Amino acid sequence: MDKSLFSYTGIKQVLGSLALLTILQGIMIITQAYFLADSISSLFGGDLFRHVMKELAFFFFALIIRQVLTFLKKKISYRFAVNTSVHLRELVLEKIFQLGPRFVSAEGSGQTVTLMMEGTMKFRRYLELFLLKLMNTAVIPAMVCLFIFFENIRSAVILIIALPILVVFMILLGVAAREKANRQYESYQMLSNHFVDSLRGLETLKYLGLSREHIEKIHFVSERYRKAVMSTLRIAFLSTFALDFFTMLSIATVAVFLGIGLINGTMDLKPALTILILAPEYFLPIREVGADYHATLDGKEAGKKMQEILQKEMTELGQDPIPPWQPTSVFTVKDMSLRFDDQNDNGLDHIDFSISGTKKVGIIGTSGAGKSTLIDLLSGFLVATEGEFLIDGKGFKNLLQKNWQKQVTYIPQHPYLYSDTVFNNIRFYHPHATEEEVKAAVSAAGLMEVIQTLPDGLNTIVGEGGRMLSGGQEQRMAIARAFLGNRSILLLDEPTAHLDIETEYELKETMLQLFEGKLVFFATHRLHWMLDMDQILVLDHGKLVETGTHEQLIEQQGFYSQLVKSQWEGF
Repeated sequence: MDKSLFSYTGIKQVLGSLALLTILQGIMIITQAYFLADSISSLFGGDLFRHVMKELAFFFFALIIRQVLTFLKKKISYRFAVNTSVHLRELVLEKIFQLGPRFVSAEGSGQTVTLMMEGTMKFRRYLELFLLKLMNTAVIPAMVCLFIFFENIRSAVILIIALPILVVFMILLGVAAREKANRQYESYQMLSNHFVDSLRGLETLKYLGLSREHIEKIHFVSERYRKAVMSTLRIAFLSTFALDFFTMLSIATVAVFLGIGLINGTMDLKPALTILILAPEYFLPIREVGADYHATLDGKEAGKKMQEILQKEMTELGQDPIPPWQPTSVFTVKDMSLRFDDQNDNGLDHIDFSISGTKKVGIIGTSGAGKSTLIDLLSGFLVATEGEFLIDGKGFKNLLQKNWQKQVTYIPQHPYLYSDTVFNNIRFYHPHATEEEVKAAVSAAGLMEVIQTLPDGLNTIVGEGGRMLSGGQEQRMAIARAFLGNRSILLLDEPTAHLDIETEYELKETMLQLFEGKLVFFATHRLHWMLDMDQILVLDHGKLVETGTHEQLIEQQGFYSQLVKSQWEGF
């Protein structure tokens, strides 16, 4: 049993309700067997059918109540499974947003998407089935065995001896099945990542003439997953056969001893029939657990994976809420260092700087200097190894807080467009924005002419499966989102790196308008932006080597000046 089940909200109330209903269900099962055996024995003894109508009425009444109780238990279990899986998915999505794009890149976008969609459904199915079977197994066999014990001790002993054999066999097969399921889930994750990456790169593969060669890779990954599935199914079929075999053998043993008792005259027909009817009911919950165990393994693994994401060590560390950014606020990075686990070099090494009010801060440096790492720290996507942030003199170990992220607009190098209308894409972060507000943002981003050329205007479908937009148009969409949000802090990570210089200059005027009245951190390797920055941070191999305005840094004749000269010589 997964101990994490008891951490879910409402699990105790659900288990209590299921336990009560299962006890009532056990009473109905025993009542069914008792009155059915009574009716059959009476008819066998020569009574007329009308004489057993009362017993049959009790039998059918117990049968109906049993089915009603089963329906109620399924409804309770289903409602809990749905609410828990939806809540868990929301928590995981929120955690993924907090962990940022680096985490998704490391885990694989295909795996993350599959976990959030199919994994959630499998986890819901796991909860829905497991709770029912768990309670049935814990209550019904005990009630049935106790009743049989008072009817015939020998039959009860046979059932009690048979149960540990089944349980031990289930444990052995369960361990084997779990190992197989883990390997299957790894293959499933690999297939998910490979499938999404293949879809994204299909057009590029076709252009390069490599699409046919890629078929072999797809075949290899698919074949690996097929073998993992078939290996798991073999274990499932073996366990089902073993459960049925030992169950039938146990029931047959009980029947043999009951028959001997009837022949010897030491046993009456009515209790013998009652025991024989109840014997399959004794093993039924255990067989159902064995049958459904393999069907819910993927759901259990998906739940385990989501719990692992939630337990990632990126918490707010009990910090006070980050206050809203004001034009008079002061933001300080003090002795900030970041060391990645997978390498010896520092991502950032003892960074110190201070910014006040609404300024445009340029972050410049060569590739690998740490520009994106610094942006990720400022976004709250990463937690520093050393140092702290100071906002108006109040210290914070990290910026992983909703209060901070609600103030921040992040524009990446490649903004993502969802398969939806232009209208919904622009208001993605603000789904309640009106059409007038969206049009105002579109106009401010210089996107109106583009919208007018689209066949359905704002209702044109873009993104995967929709109309393709150029890189500059996609960036204008991201800028329109930022205009619509109008947040006080802007973080930009190489937003124009993949654009040609003409398109970049077209966007520049629009972006500078967006920067007005905001605190802006702009990471780029294109130096012409630095002329419009109020302060420049120059990074080299994770260290802040210079800071100042463009004119001040040129006068210093240091690292920044060399960057300018080398870029000018390139032209």
